[in-house]
Amino acid sequence: MTSAMVQANGVTLAYDDRGPAEGPVILLVMGLGAQLIFWPEAMVDALVAKGFRVIRFDNRDIGLSTKFDHVRPPNPLWVMAKAALRLPTGVPYKLADMAQDTVSFMDALSIERAHIVGASMGGMIAQLVAARYPDRVLTLTSIMSTSGARGLPQASTELRRALIRPRPKTGDEAALIDAGVAMYGLIGSPGGDPVARRELITRAYRRSYAPAGVQRQLAAIIASGSRIADLPNIKARTLVIHGSIDQLVPPEGGADTARRIPGARLEIIDNMAHDLPAHALPKVVDLIAAHAAH
Repeated sequence: MTSAMVQANGVTLAYDDRGPAEGPVILLVMGLGAQLIFWPEAMVDALVAKGFRVIRFDNRDIGLSTKFDHVRPPNPLWVMAKAALRLPTGVPYKLADMAQDTVSFMDALSIERAHIVGASMGGMIAQLVAARYPDRVLTLTSIMSTSGARGLPQASTELRRALIRPRPKTGDEAALIDAGVAMYGLIGSPGGDPVARRELITRAYRRSYAPAGVQRQLAAIIASGSRIADLPNIKARTLVIHGSIDQLVPPEGGADTARRIPGARLEIIDNMAHDLPAHALPKVVDLIAAHAAH
C-alpha cells in the first residue's frame, strides 16, 4: 500500500493506493466530514482481492488534505436562505470544485479513467464527475446519496439539528469522541459493533480533527443546489446503492437519482442506514465489483 500526498487543483490531497498497479482503478470518494479511513478496510481489501487497484483520498478541508482555515465557516442557515433567493452565498468552494479536485487527482496519478464510487456527499461529487467529465469515468456507483431535487424527503429535524450543533469546546478528547460516537449512533445501522465504532471515531479524531472543515463542506453542499440538470447527461453505466433505513438521506433520494440517470440501476440494501455496516459489506462489494467488471 502507498500512502502519500499529491497536488491537485491547487490543493494538497492525502491518499492511499493499494492493489495491483495495472488493475482497473476504483476511486473512492467519501462524504461530509468523513476521512478516507471511513471506507472500511474490509471493503477495500475485498475489492483488492477481486483484482482492483483501490484508491481513496481525503477531500479538501478534511483529514490530512488542505484546510481552508483562512475562511470562517459560513452559517448553514444563512447559506440556505441566500441560495433559496439566488443570492451570492459567499462559500469558499462548491461541489463542482471538489469534482475538479477528483479529476485533477486522477491527472496527478496518471489515471486516465476510473470506476468512480462515491458515498453521501462523495456520491454527489461522483455524479458531477460523471456528468461533466464523461471521458474520465468507466462506471459510476452512487451510495447513500441523492439528486438534491426539491420535494424529496429530508432528514428528521433531530438529525439536522445534530448535524449543525457545535461540537464540545472543552478540548477534552473523550468528550469530543463521545460526541462523534453519538452522531454515528444517530445515522448508523442498527446492530453495529460499538467498540469498532468508537475505535474508528477515535482514530479519526487523532488523525485530524477539523470541525470547521465539516461546516465549510456542508455549506458547499447547500450552495451547490441540486444536480437534476446534470444527471440526465451521465453516460457512464450507473449503479445506485441505498440503505433501506437511511434516516439522514432517505432512500427516496437514491431512487430519484436512479430515475434521473439514463439506464441506472437501483439496489436497496436491507437494514442499512447511512453507513457501510459490516453485515452489508459482502453485498456492497459484490455489487460494485460486478458493476465494474461488465
